[in-house]
Amino acid sequence: MNAPELQKPGIESFQAGAPALIHPRKLVRDLQAFRDPQPIRSGWELAITLLPFLTLFALMLVAVKAGYLLALAATPLAGLFLLRLFIIQHDCGHGAFLRRRGSNDWIGRALGVLTLTPYDCWRRSHARHHAATGNLDSRGSGDVDMLTVREYQARTLLGRFSYRLYRHPLVLLGLGPAYLFLLRHRLPIGLMKEGRIYWLSALATNLMTALILAIPLYCVGFGVTALVFFPVLLTAASIGVWLFYVQHQFEDAHWDRASDWSFHDAALQGSSYLDLPPILAWFTGYIGVHHVHHLMSRIPFYRLPEVLEQHPTLRDLNRLNAVQACSTFRLTLWDEDSRSMVSFRDAERIRT
Repeated sequence: MNAPELQKPGIESFQAGAPALIHPRKLVRDLQAFRDPQPIRSGWELAITLLPFLTLFALMLVAVKAGYLLALAATPLAGLFLLRLFIIQHDCGHGAFLRRRGSNDWIGRALGVLTLTPYDCWRRSHARHHAATGNLDSRGSGDVDMLTVREYQARTLLGRFSYRLYRHPLVLLGLGPAYLFLLRHRLPIGLMKEGRIYWLSALATNLMTALILAIPLYCVGFGVTALVFFPVLLTAASIGVWLFYVQHQFEDAHWDRASDWSFHDAALQGSSYLDLPPILAWFTGYIGVHHVHHLMSRIPFYRLPEVLEQHPTLRDLNRLNAVQACSTFRLTLWDEDSRSMVSFRDAERIRT
């Protein structure tokens, strides 16, 4: 989804932790130079991700005979390759991986069979996420659920408990990803009344995944296939949810009511730059450069490092390292008075 015009007149620039002013409109114009996909490069990125994943998965199935722990040891690497396939699927959804929409869509649908993510359903909900990021009055589509301090304090005791449980890291990174990729994605939840295409997307993905898994099921049996496939899928899912969480849930995140909301502010101030070690940045498809991605989602993932090289001021905007990113799990509520994310403990102090 491309950046729309600013909705708030007079907002030409802002400064949020950056050493120099960033002019959103000028930056959007500058970023146009990075939009065009490079078909050969895209094909290469797909090949060096898909082929190693399939090879590693096959080797893990064989390695089980020599001992399950040997196969399990390869799970993190296989999970990272699967995560990278999801990033490529993500780029297809934005029309950023190849030049033609049809080519993007069919590659995205094919990868959705491996990631257990119905492409058309996901693309629709993710487009809504981009269109409303940082808008307090348009939460609930492709987001991690978040309450303001006032909303949390207005809840019943049971309501507060359920929200605390939902925001616990074990739920967000454990039960949540398992539910999302194994159960929720099997049906077009949230899109059931919006057209047959979403039902077709979900059911066709289920069918094709079952047909592909039938090969290892026939060769090595259900037990071996499950012991290899599910840990790999859940590893990729948990890392993916962690990435998605820290990209919009950090102390200086930006949220506004609809009357004050603007796309550019939400994209740049409300999205983080997760500065990961090079190898992890590669496996995660540089999605940590999330403020740039939200401002111009048509930039192919492999060109995001180029943006930082040519626009170094963006490196200091909402920058988090991996350790700082993990600490964001204590931030659970948005305080509209201080305009920052706060913890449950902070919310109790605010109330008193």
